[in-house]
Amino acid sequence: MQEVVIKVRDLHKDFRLTHSGVGSLKTLLLWWKRSYVEDFHVLKGLTFDIRAGESVAIIGRNGAGKSTLLSILSRIYKATSGTAEVTGRIAPLLELGAGFHPDLTGLQNIFINASILGLSKKQIEERVDAIVEFSELINHIDAPVRTYSSGMAARLGFAVAVHVDAEILLIDEVLSVGDFAFKEKCADKMRQFREAGKTILLVSHTTADLHRLASRCMWLQNGQIEMDGAPEVVLPEYLKRSTNTFDMPIE
Repeated sequence: MQEVVIKVRDLHKDFRLTHSGVGSLKTLLLWWKRSYVEDFHVLKGLTFDIRAGESVAIIGRNGAGKSTLLSILSRIYKATSGTAEVTGRIAPLLELGAGFHPDLTGLQNIFINASILGLSKKQIEERVDAIVEFSELINHIDAPVRTYSSGMAARLGFAVAVHVDAEILLIDEVLSVGDFAFKEKCADKMRQFREAGKTILLVSHTTADLHRLASRCMWLQNGQIEMDGAPEVVLPEYLKRSTNTFDMPIE
């Protein structure tokens, strides 16, 4: 049995929202109303293990806590309580262009992003040609990233992430952007990643991606795990109880 690489126990995440009670400066000057604070409970006691080599799809409606969970595993957010232990190098793709400086070129951002993910300058230099080739942005690599479309930024981010020798790949809706050929290219790379015994956590609303890439499906609802099991078991039940969530019917 493969080792556990992600161990989550009684994980909670709350956000504190402050309501000022005023909608404009004029209102503030003419009529003062006391502000109040509201706690928003996003994750409510998640407990699960993910083993090396698993490809886990995290599904659920908007606001279920999927992106928050990936952000905690990536150390972007800190849990309110509970633990989330991760063993191995993580390559997160949580937001299009996240970590890119808009005024720097694509090439400069490759060096910055790859170094953040743990590569040395020498390692980046050895892989930069492969990263550029995979992204298919050779004609734009010296242009500022602010001139890139969302699909181009996704290409560059994905290309960097899959070339840093990570053991765990976290993907949040990135495959929803880009043309068909590049999506297939990314899917093939992810299958190679999985076949090499590495781990994938994937958030997607595309049924085809989940069927092709996931060996396990975790359904979050209202910050808790509603079901966790094989995709062919979890997905039909989720679709039966949801409406207008996926862009394709289950075959």
